Amino acid sequence: MEQKKTILTYAGLKKLEDELHDLKVNKRREIAGKIKEAREQGDLSENAEYDAAKDEQRDIEARIEEIEKILKNAEVVVEDEVDSDKINIGCKVDVLDLEYDEEIEFQIVGSTEANSLEGKISNESPVGKALIGAHKDDIVDVETPAGIMQYKVLSIQRNI
Repeated sequence: MEQKKTILTYAGLKKLEDELHDLKVNKRREIAGKIKEAREQGDLSENAEYDAAKDEQRDIEARIEEIEKILKNAEVVVEDEVDSDKINIGCKVDVLDLEYDEEIEFQIVGSTEANSLEGKISNESPVGKALIGAHKDDIVDVETPAGIMQYKVLSIQRNI
């Protein structure tokens, strides 16, 4: 079965590559030192520091594996290929929430980069799906559990 492609912006790709490098170079060395220190304390059967260090090592290795899998299946959105007349992955979008008369800024990103606290929404989210392909001044309907929300697209900027 073919792996699903992970869509990333260039910034998202760089962030993952930097995290992977840090985990492999710094964190692995740091955790090896903790394990060595804990081993030197003697009896491993009741050594909480050793157990904690081994748990941390397992978490680090799992994260390394996860990032490598994401990067292996990554598809980077190329800025030159993004049409700035319509919304696509990598765009920053200003919309007007028609119900609350409130302006909101979103950045459309791949699902691994999504972070609602930073205004980064996934292309697979209901809002992201509804906005993809829309043009300036379009009104899009977003189906949510609370009902249909309407957004008017105010501006589109490429932001990759």
